[in-house]
Amino acid sequence: MWFLLNPPGKATIHVQSIENFDWLSTKYNSTLNEQKSYDPRYSSALNHLRFYLPDIFPALNKIVLFDHDVVVQRDLTEIWSIDMKGKVNGAVETCLESEASFRSIRMFMNFSDPFLARRFNANVCTWAFGMNLFDLHEWRRNNLTMLYRNYLQLGLKRSFWKGGSLPIGWITFYNQTVALEKRWHTLGLGYNSDVPRGDIENAAVIHYDGVMKPWLETGIAKYKGYWSKHLLYDHLYLQQCNIHE
Repeated sequence: MWFLLNPPGKATIHVQSIENFDWLSTKYNSTLNEQKSYDPRYSSALNHLRFYLPDIFPALNKIVLFDHDVVVQRDLTEIWSIDMKGKVNGAVETCLESEASFRSIRMFMNFSDPFLARRFNANVCTWAFGMNLFDLHEWRRNNLTMLYRNYLQLGLKRSFWKGGSLPIGWITFYNQTVALEKRWHTLGLGYNSDVPRGDIENAAVIHYDGVMKPWLETGIAKYKGYWSKHLLYDHLYLQQCNIHE
Protein backbone atom coordinates (compact mmCIF):
# COMPACT_ATOMS: atom_id res chain seq x y z
CA MET A 1 0.00 0.00 0.00
CA TRP A 2 2.86 2.41 0.82
CA PHE A 3 4.34 2.13 -2.67
CA LEU A 4 0.92 2.44 -4.32
CA LEU A 5 0.46 5.77 -2.57
CA ASN A 6 4.11 6.79 -3.04
CA PRO A 7 5.20 5.68 -6.55
CA PRO A 8 8.98 5.09 -6.67
CA GLY A 9 9.59 6.73 -10.05
CA LYS A 10 11.43 4.48 -12.48
CA ALA A 11 12.19 1.81 -9.89
CA THR A 12 10.38 -1.52 -9.84
CA ILE A 13 9.19 -2.64 -6.41
CA HIS A 14 8.58 -6.30 -5.64
CA VAL A 15 7.41 -6.91 -2.08
CA GLN A 16 7.75 -10.44 -0.76
CA SER A 17 6.73 -12.05 2.51
CA ILE A 18 8.78 -14.61 4.38
CA GLU A 19 5.56 -16.59 4.88
CA ASN A 20 5.53 -17.27 1.13
CA PHE A 21 8.81 -19.18 1.28
CA ASP A 22 7.54 -22.54 2.48
CA TRP A 23 10.88 -24.20 1.85
CA LEU A 24 12.63 -21.58 3.97
CA SER A 25 10.12 -21.68 6.81
CA THR A 26 10.50 -25.42 7.14
CA LYS A 27 14.29 -25.25 7.30
CA TYR A 28 14.66 -22.07 9.29
CA ASN A 29 11.98 -22.48 11.94
CA SER A 30 13.58 -25.69 13.16
CA THR A 31 16.83 -23.78 13.56
CA LEU A 32 15.12 -21.04 15.54
CA ASN A 33 13.53 -23.55 17.87
CA GLU A 34 16.88 -25.17 18.50
CA GLN A 35 18.51 -21.87 19.36
CA LYS A 36 15.98 -21.18 22.14
CA SER A 37 16.89 -17.50 22.14
CA TYR A 38 14.69 -14.47 22.72
CA ASP A 39 17.40 -12.07 21.58
CA PRO A 40 16.34 -10.78 18.12
CA ARG A 41 19.99 -10.59 17.04
CA TYR A 42 20.01 -14.40 17.16
CA SER A 43 16.39 -15.38 16.54
CA SER A 44 15.18 -12.84 13.95
CA ALA A 45 14.44 -14.61 10.70
CA LEU A 46 15.23 -11.44 8.77
CA ASN A 47 18.67 -11.28 10.35
CA HIS A 48 19.56 -14.68 8.91
CA LEU A 49 17.51 -14.39 5.72
CA ARG A 50 20.49 -12.77 3.97
CA PHE A 51 22.21 -16.16 3.86
CA TYR A 52 19.49 -17.53 1.56
CA LEU A 53 19.63 -14.79 -1.08
CA PRO A 54 20.56 -17.08 -4.02
CA ASP A 55 17.48 -19.19 -3.31
CA ILE A 56 15.17 -16.22 -2.76
CA PHE A 57 16.28 -14.59 -6.02
CA PRO A 58 17.11 -17.54 -8.29
CA ALA A 59 17.03 -15.43 -11.47
CA LEU A 60 19.59 -12.88 -10.23
CA ASN A 61 23.37 -13.09 -10.42
CA LYS A 62 24.22 -9.92 -8.49
CA ILE A 63 22.45 -7.97 -5.76
CA VAL A 64 23.01 -5.05 -3.39
CA LEU A 65 21.63 -5.73 0.08
CA PHE A 66 20.73 -2.96 2.54
CA ASP A 67 19.91 -3.22 6.22
CA HIS A 68 16.75 -1.49 7.42
CA ASP A 69 18.64 1.31 9.19
CA VAL A 70 20.46 2.90 6.24
CA VAL A 71 19.88 5.98 4.10
CA VAL A 72 20.92 5.91 0.44
CA GLN A 73 22.30 9.34 -0.46
CA ARG A 74 23.92 8.80 -3.88
CA ASP A 75 23.31 7.10 -7.20
CA LEU A 76 24.67 3.56 -6.85
CA THR A 77 24.92 2.73 -10.56
CA GLU A 78 28.73 2.69 -10.40
CA ILE A 79 28.76 -0.09 -7.83
CA TRP A 80 27.68 -2.66 -10.43
CA SER A 81 30.98 -2.21 -12.29
CA ILE A 82 33.18 -2.97 -9.27
CA ASP A 83 35.60 -5.83 -9.93
CA MET A 84 34.69 -8.51 -7.41
CA LYS A 85 37.87 -10.48 -8.28
CA GLY A 86 35.95 -13.73 -8.20
CA LYS A 87 34.77 -13.12 -4.63
CA VAL A 88 31.21 -13.32 -3.35
CA ASN A 89 30.84 -10.41 -0.93
CA GLY A 90 31.76 -6.74 -1.37
CA ALA A 91 31.86 -4.86 1.95
CA VAL A 92 33.61 -2.03 3.78
CA GLU A 93 36.26 -3.22 6.20
CA THR A 94 36.19 -2.68 9.97
CA CYS A 95 39.72 -3.68 10.94
CA LEU A 96 41.43 -0.33 11.66
CA GLU A 97 41.94 -0.02 15.41
CA SER A 98 42.02 3.78 15.12
CA GLU A 99 38.38 3.86 13.96
CA ALA A 100 35.25 3.52 16.09
CA SER A 101 33.91 0.89 13.68
CA PHE A 102 36.83 -1.42 14.54
CA ARG A 103 35.84 -5.03 15.12
CA SER A 104 38.28 -7.83 15.79
CA ILE A 105 37.15 -11.34 14.99
CA ARG A 106 38.61 -12.33 18.37
CA MET A 107 35.98 -10.15 20.06
CA PHE A 108 33.17 -12.34 18.73
CA MET A 109 34.65 -15.78 18.03
CA ASN A 110 35.83 -18.40 20.49
CA PHE A 111 39.28 -19.28 19.16
CA SER A 112 39.92 -21.59 22.07
CA ASP A 113 37.78 -24.05 20.12
CA PRO A 114 40.14 -26.13 17.94
CA PHE A 115 37.66 -26.20 15.05
CA LEU A 116 37.85 -22.42 14.66
CA ALA A 117 41.54 -22.19 15.48
CA ARG A 118 42.46 -24.64 12.70
CA ARG A 119 40.30 -23.10 9.99
CA PHE A 120 40.40 -19.34 10.50
CA ASN A 121 43.02 -16.65 11.00
CA ALA A 122 42.27 -14.81 14.23
CA ASN A 123 43.89 -11.67 12.79
CA VAL A 124 41.87 -11.57 9.58
CA CYS A 125 40.36 -8.23 8.59
CA THR A 126 36.67 -7.93 9.47
CA TRP A 127 33.92 -6.18 7.49
CA ALA A 128 30.41 -4.84 7.97
CA PHE A 129 26.90 -5.80 7.01
CA GLY A 130 24.58 -2.91 6.17
CA MET A 131 25.36 -2.41 2.50
CA ASN A 132 26.83 -5.39 0.69
CA LEU A 133 27.36 -6.27 -2.95
CA PHE A 134 26.86 -9.99 -3.50
CA ASP A 135 27.81 -12.05 -6.55
CA LEU A 136 25.10 -14.70 -6.39
CA HIS A 137 26.61 -16.71 -9.24
CA GLU A 138 29.84 -17.23 -7.28
CA TRP A 139 27.81 -17.77 -4.11
CA ARG A 140 25.94 -20.66 -5.73
CA ARG A 141 29.11 -22.06 -7.27
CA ASN A 142 30.77 -22.17 -3.85
CA ASN A 143 27.60 -23.50 -2.16
CA LEU A 144 27.91 -20.95 0.65
CA THR A 145 24.35 -21.29 1.89
CA MET A 146 25.04 -24.91 2.77
CA LEU A 147 28.31 -23.86 4.39
CA TYR A 148 26.40 -21.30 6.48
CA ARG A 149 23.90 -23.95 7.58
CA ASN A 150 26.72 -26.31 8.56
CA TYR A 151 28.41 -23.61 10.65
CA LEU A 152 25.10 -22.62 12.22
CA GLN A 153 24.35 -26.19 13.27
CA LEU A 154 27.84 -26.58 14.73
CA GLY A 155 27.46 -23.28 16.55
CA LEU A 156 24.28 -24.51 18.20
CA LYS A 157 26.22 -27.38 19.74
CA ARG A 158 29.40 -25.48 20.63
CA SER A 159 29.99 -21.91 21.81
CA PHE A 160 31.54 -20.56 18.63
CA TRP A 161 30.47 -16.91 18.66
CA LYS A 162 28.39 -14.12 20.13
CA GLY A 163 26.71 -11.04 18.68
CA GLY A 164 24.13 -12.25 16.17
CA SER A 165 24.66 -13.01 12.48
CA LEU A 166 27.84 -10.97 11.88
CA PRO A 167 30.37 -13.54 13.17
CA ILE A 168 28.81 -16.36 11.18
CA GLY A 169 28.91 -14.03 8.18
CA TRP A 170 32.65 -13.55 8.67
CA ILE A 171 33.32 -17.28 8.54
CA THR A 172 30.77 -18.05 5.81
CA PHE A 173 32.38 -15.46 3.53
CA TYR A 174 35.91 -16.16 4.78
CA ASN A 175 38.33 -15.58 1.87
CA GLN A 176 35.28 -14.64 -0.21
CA THR A 177 35.13 -10.89 0.53
CA VAL A 178 36.53 -7.95 -1.42
CA ALA A 179 36.94 -4.55 0.28
CA LEU A 180 34.77 -1.65 -0.87
CA GLU A 181 35.95 1.94 -0.63
CA LYS A 182 34.76 3.72 2.52
CA ARG A 183 32.81 6.23 0.45
CA TRP A 184 30.26 3.56 -0.34
CA HIS A 185 29.19 2.90 3.23
CA THR A 186 29.73 5.06 6.33
CA LEU A 187 29.07 3.32 9.63
CA GLY A 188 28.44 4.33 13.20
CA LEU A 189 25.58 6.82 13.15
CA GLY A 190 23.72 4.75 15.73
CA TYR A 191 26.47 4.69 18.35
CA ASN A 192 29.37 7.03 17.50
CA SER A 193 28.89 10.78 18.01
CA ASP A 194 32.23 11.57 16.33
CA VAL A 195 31.68 10.38 12.75
CA PRO A 196 33.30 13.11 10.58
CA ARG A 197 30.73 15.27 8.83
CA GLY A 198 32.63 15.00 5.55
CA ASP A 199 32.48 11.20 5.68
CA ILE A 200 28.73 11.34 6.20
CA GLU A 201 27.98 13.82 3.45
CA ASN A 202 30.26 12.15 0.91
CA ALA A 203 28.99 8.63 1.58
CA ALA A 204 26.72 6.84 -0.86
CA VAL A 205 25.06 5.06 2.07
CA ILE A 206 25.01 6.02 5.74
CA HIS A 207 24.26 3.43 8.38
CA TYR A 208 22.62 3.96 11.76
CA ASP A 209 24.05 0.73 13.14
CA GLY A 210 23.84 0.58 16.90
CA VAL A 211 20.97 1.15 19.31
CA MET A 212 20.54 4.92 18.83
CA LYS A 213 18.31 4.88 15.76
CA PRO A 214 17.26 8.23 14.27
CA TRP A 215 13.56 7.50 14.80
CA LEU A 216 14.09 7.01 18.55
CA GLU A 217 14.39 9.70 21.21
CA THR A 218 17.78 8.21 22.05
CA GLY A 219 19.06 8.86 18.51
CA ILE A 220 22.10 11.13 18.13
CA ALA A 221 20.54 14.53 17.44
CA LYS A 222 23.07 15.85 14.93
CA TYR A 223 22.60 12.80 12.69
CA LYS A 224 18.80 12.74 12.69
CA GLY A 225 18.46 15.28 9.89
CA TYR A 226 20.07 12.98 7.33
CA TRP A 227 17.16 10.61 7.91
CA SER A 228 14.28 12.92 8.79
CA LYS A 229 14.63 15.10 5.67
CA HIS A 230 13.23 12.21 3.66
CA LEU A 231 10.07 11.90 5.79
CA LEU A 232 6.62 13.30 5.15
CA TYR A 233 5.57 13.86 8.73
CA ASP A 234 1.95 14.62 7.87
CA HIS A 235 1.55 11.26 6.12
CA LEU A 236 -1.14 9.13 7.74
CA TYR A 237 1.07 6.05 8.02
CA LEU A 238 3.81 7.96 9.83
CA GLN A 239 1.25 9.53 12.14
CA GLN A 240 -0.07 6.07 12.97
CA CYS A 241 3.49 4.98 13.77
CA ASN A 242 3.79 7.93 16.16
CA ILE A 243 6.61 9.51 14.14
CA HIS A 244 6.56 13.29 14.51
CA GLU A 245 8.93 16.22 14.06
